[in-house]
Amino acid sequence: MREQTQCTQGGSPAKDLADWYQLNRRVLPWRQTRDPYAIWISETMLQQTRVDTVIPYYDAFMSTYPDVRALADAPEDEVLKRWQGLGYYSRARNLHRAARIVVEDFGGKIPDTEEGLKALPGVGPYTQGALLSIAFGQPVPAVDGNVLRVMARYQGIADPVDSTAVKRQVFSAVQTWLNEVSPQVLTQALMELGALICTPRSPSCQQCPIAASCEALKNDLTGMLPVKSKKPARKVVDVAALWLEKGGRVLMERRPRQGLLAGMWQLPAWELNRLTPIQETRVLDLVRRGYEELAAARADGENGVPSQFASSQLDYASFAVRESGCAPSDEGTQSGLDFAVIGQERHIFSHVEWHVKVYRPVGISLPELSVDEGRYEYVTREDIWSLPLPRVYEKLLQSILKVKG
Repeated sequence: MREQTQCTQGGSPAKDLADWYQLNRRVLPWRQTRDPYAIWISETMLQQTRVDTVIPYYDAFMSTYPDVRALADAPEDEVLKRWQGLGYYSRARNLHRAARIVVEDFGGKIPDTEEGLKALPGVGPYTQGALLSIAFGQPVPAVDGNVLRVMARYQGIADPVDSTAVKRQVFSAVQTWLNEVSPQVLTQALMELGALICTPRSPSCQQCPIAASCEALKNDLTGMLPVKSKKPARKVVDVAALWLEKGGRVLMERRPRQGLLAGMWQLPAWELNRLTPIQETRVLDLVRRGYEELAAARADGENGVPSQFASSQLDYASFAVRESGCAPSDEGTQSGLDFAVIGQERHIFSHVEWHVKVYRPVGISLPELSVDEGRYEYVTREDIWSLPLPRVYEKLLQSILKVKG
């Protein structure tokens, strides 16, 4: 972090904060423009994501889609691929959908009213406030986690900051400040203060431009505020993924258009609640039945994959799994339907934790599978990397295919 320059306190808190920001703000690419589109892209990327992570993605995204029409014209898969690695992919899908609405309904101009912005998918109250204040200079608060933390400490708010009442209280206080100084400056100043000074742990109160009137500092409460409601425990899920490769082409599955990682590509996979080691045979049965269902589509002369596990009348007596590091290939080495675990990875989302294992059938000659092209597709090893992949599957594929990340 750059060395902080002190500014003289004595005016209003809003003015002191604005003066501090002008002296100490970081040089960031989206601060070099007033273009509403560029600010919209940056604010969307910055939600739940660190600045250092966002910068290269922002630069690449703006280079590829320099204006809203370029984004609107792009295929969704291409946009998701450009977003790959940033996570929270609904942000990218909403941006894409919203860009098309801006072009079709607003003549390619980002709306400069709350009513207009509300019509855009993914543009909630925070993004509305950021756009209206930073891009259009209107006194509309942008209240995110940083601002809630700063104002909860400054005002000495002991109630949970994620409560509706506290959010309204903070919104009202920030709106008052926005009418005292430039909205563009103050909105960014509050964000910068939360990012650099009034941090979640060990805030640098001695460098804070509004410390003199901070209730938390005055009452020695900076380590206790803000108060947050207790979150439910993160759900842990076992994921069994299947590796099927024929002639150098790997079977890939597109995830549903709704929900977690919507529309992205992965290996064919099934999710279960967390299992104990004793229960792991359930996962292995699932893998075997999944394979049998895919193979049955070809045997039955169907064009698509049959309903999941509908026709599985299986003899499990010879079913086994071998934990090994053997590399995938087209040829089996044993008789019977065995599986080798060829990759495993743990990945944490905000609300769920995945434990993914990749199983490859061994000891058999793989059939030519007939698959639903809307959901499944055989892809060459080289072309896999052109698909939008969740980070967990990107890491698994890199490990299995021995590709450096």
